[in-house]
Amino acid sequence: QVQLVESGGGLVQAGGSLRLSCAASGRTFSRYGMGWFRQPPVKEREFVARINWSGGVTSYADSVKGRFTISRNNANNTVYLQMNSLKPEDTAVYYCAASFVDSDVAARYNYWGQGTQVTVSS
Repeated sequence: QVQLVESGGGLVQAGGSLRLSCAASGRTFSRYGMGWFRQPPVKEREFVARINWSGGVTSYADSVKGRFTISRNNANNTVYLQMNSLKPEDTAVYYCAASFVDSDVAARYNYWGQGTQVTVSS
């Protein structure tokens, strides 16, 4: 139903910013809650942020709260993750995902993008 493609990753110095984008296909994007997850080196995938179908409810992992902002534009089928004040521990492959439920649990998400690498140097 939904195909997701992330972009915007790259190499940035600590304290810098990046904005990740996730472009969704299909005509039903606005019916899905969207989440961002990340998988650091040698660690398991972890929740980063999510936003509900209308964009009115967001949730963040404690590790990124106050630094990252998730948003969505249903008109162009895109979800964003603005990342500020980046730290080396933010280094990971970042994935966007879509779900019919509001959840911080990766297993509840139905569709996933291919991931985009974010590397933060000290």
